[in-house]
Amino acid sequence: MARNADPSLETLLSMPFGGDAGSVMPPIYQSSLFTFDNYQAFEDRMSGASDTALYTRVQNPTVAAFEGMMVKAEKGAAAVGFASGMAAISSTVLAFVKPGDRVACVEHVYPDAYRLFERMLRPFGISVEYHSIAAFEQDPDLLKGVTLAYLESPNSVMFQPMNLPAVAEHARRHGTLTVIDNSWASPAFQNPLALGIDIVVHSASKYISGHSDTVAGVAVSSAEHIARIRDLTLPLLGGKLAPFEAWLLIRGLRTLGARMRQHEATANTFVDRLSALPQVLRVNSPGPNAVPGLTGRSGLMSIEMREDVDVRVLSDALTHFALGVSWGGFESLILPARVGLAQAGEQNSMQRFGVPSNLVRISLGLENAEDLWADFEQALSKSAA
Repeated sequence: MARNADPSLETLLSMPFGGDAGSVMPPIYQSSLFTFDNYQAFEDRMSGASDTALYTRVQNPTVAAFEGMMVKAEKGAAAVGFASGMAAISSTVLAFVKPGDRVACVEHVYPDAYRLFERMLRPFGISVEYHSIAAFEQDPDLLKGVTLAYLESPNSVMFQPMNLPAVAEHARRHGTLTVIDNSWASPAFQNPLALGIDIVVHSASKYISGHSDTVAGVAVSSAEHIARIRDLTLPLLGGKLAPFEAWLLIRGLRTLGARMRQHEATANTFVDRLSALPQVLRVNSPGPNAVPGLTGRSGLMSIEMREDVDVRVLSDALTHFALGVSWGGFESLILPARVGLAQAGEQNSMQRFGVPSNLVRISLGLENAEDLWADFEQALSKSAA
């Protein structure tokens, strides 16, 4: 019997690129510029009559191959790659706001997005207001007069999920553009565009890469929205994605589904066991169906420890967890909130947004789950002695 369901993520992203050599991976077009055979071809490209490659700051065939895969993964119409997640965030936001506009942002947003809003947007005359997830979901008029709503689901640090269809409906009522960072769930576990959100951004350095060897970002949306970003902020801010990084991201996308399933299996083990420990007050890690459209649990979570747990001792006693600020790779990491968040002169940010002082964030990698648990358990026993 024929299978009517849509192809799986792995099937969508596994198609060979072909070409003259029949390669399953696209070539790396490590070139700054592309030339033309004749005057007419050059004129057609400069007038917009053709879309052949021109200059890698705005267009590159290897980057275009990665962007095409992200379109499939996020079920969008167009995509644009960037040199970092922050380049994707800043280029997307700045393409749609101007002085005098209002931005509504979810609480517990990624710290560097918060710094972008506070240290750049606000001085440029763009007001930024921070709201709880409950306010976004329950107040149908929260976005009245708001140009852009910047979302995360789940949000950073506290990992609270958001009912995206409800928020998208409120935004449509008021003509508010919605932008969401989908790095935590990845396209494997959440497709915000299918839930009514306008633009999806990723720190592709995280799960999309999956190997901790690439810094990159990407935005996926409608053809109209991506065209605006390509016309305005991609060329003028210059945060383009390099061909080699795009090639590495293509490699990462091919294994995204398999890696996310292993991250999830380890995370499920940790959530179950941590929740039973007396030293742990709360585990912040939304699971499948916690909100509409969320189909899985990634390996990034936070743990609220009892006050008598010495987080410094815990961190130093770990063998298989390294101290580090990123996540999404094959290695497991721990980040104490009081160190990782209280930086760049913003020591009051934890109190402002109600982050517990004894909270730690862990990123569970692809090591053996039982090895990771034994390591965490022994370190925790030393920290609470």
